[in-house]
Amino acid sequence: MPSVRTCGKTGAQRKAAIWQRPIGAGVNATMGRPHRRSTMSTEFMANHVRVSNGRLIVGLGGLYVAQSIIGSMIFAGLPAVMRQGGASLNEIAFTLLAVLPWSLKFLWAPTVERFRSPHVGVRRSRLTVGIVGAFSVGAVVALALTGPTTVGALAVAMMIASTASATIDIACDGHAVESFSEENRGWGNAAQIGGAYLGTALGGGAFLIMLDHWTWRSSSLVMAGLLVALALPFLLTPDGAPASRPDRPRPSLKNAFKRPEIRSGLVLVAVYVFGQKWAMTMIGPFLIDLGMSLTLLGALNGAGITILGVAGALGGGYLVRHYGAYRVMFWTLPAQAVAMFSLASIAYWDMRSLPLLLLTLFVSAMMFALGFVALYSELMGRASLDQAGVDFTLFQSADAIISLIGWQLAAVAGESFGYAFCFASASVFGLITLKLLPRLRQ
Repeated sequence: MPSVRTCGKTGAQRKAAIWQRPIGAGVNATMGRPHRRSTMSTEFMANHVRVSNGRLIVGLGGLYVAQSIIGSMIFAGLPAVMRQGGASLNEIAFTLLAVLPWSLKFLWAPTVERFRSPHVGVRRSRLTVGIVGAFSVGAVVALALTGPTTVGALAVAMMIASTASATIDIACDGHAVESFSEENRGWGNAAQIGGAYLGTALGGGAFLIMLDHWTWRSSSLVMAGLLVALALPFLLTPDGAPASRPDRPRPSLKNAFKRPEIRSGLVLVAVYVFGQKWAMTMIGPFLIDLGMSLTLLGALNGAGITILGVAGALGGGYLVRHYGAYRVMFWTLPAQAVAMFSLASIAYWDMRSLPLLLLTLFVSAMMFALGFVALYSELMGRASLDQAGVDFTLFQSADAIISLIGWQLAAVAGESFGYAFCFASASVFGLITLKLLPRLRQ
């Protein structure tokens, strides 16, 4: 039966609204009673009066860019530098240990959420970001001082930076779920995905270019200063989030797992992420092995892929709002599978055609962004306002765990069978995901 939102709309609009409606919408399984849509609307209206969507997008977008810078320095910049220094793919996989905090952050998400969103008083999103952000910036400074060859000190600084960034993300995502209305979730996730691409341009693009001309220390210190600048719009914006309900349940993992929307959402994340992220960490080493310099690779990440990725994120926000999350995922999966198959062909036949390579990478970047805006818009709709940070963090932790498993398997497969096998497998996994998506939607 169509929801109240679909009344008075055209047939196409009603279909789009029904298609986009998240599973379990209208039921708050945590409380065992009807979902508080009227409360959501009231809270959002109060929030909207104080902080516009534009200011929210800028503030949250800055934080997403900063988090992506840290991740890109570790997962894109460092592997490329290590590969250029002669490290094997298995040695490069060591850096993937830094994804563990993102995989396990759901364990401390309830504690963070209880501090950020107390039962009495206003939200503490900005206080949380300010305190933990200081540790994040300090860890990047430590990375600058240790250098890329001191493995022990590098590992400690890397883990601190990653843990602090993951903790900030809990507060940031909880704030985003509370602040954006249902119809504007696509734009909120466009800021998240677009911010991730901009951060990749800086941490995996500009950072590599600087490393090719400056020292590791100078380049890393510039990145640390940039992190502070990016956090300022969020920290200086008045907190428009409403006060908590005194009678709401205590945020916990138990309450999250009680909800069928969360359980089915975790399955959706596992299938979709494995199909899309399987071979992503192999692209940088693959391009280095093709003879691409750090400067050219940095320019590629910083300009072309990022521009199209941001365009894909913005386009995703528009498309999700008008056509629904699942429909956008159905559109992007086949295109991404074709792009991965093209990369496999380039690797297998040892093609050195730069235009073909760039076209393939650009299509992949745009489809990847479109698809993940749709995925996380769907997941945002499944998070409860009573513990938004906990619920959304569960999805992101599942994303990180599946990514880590896939990346490790891809590194072993790449070392044993070559890049072509990795990219061809990614194409097959994407098609399998496309086949399973109708069932996951149910």
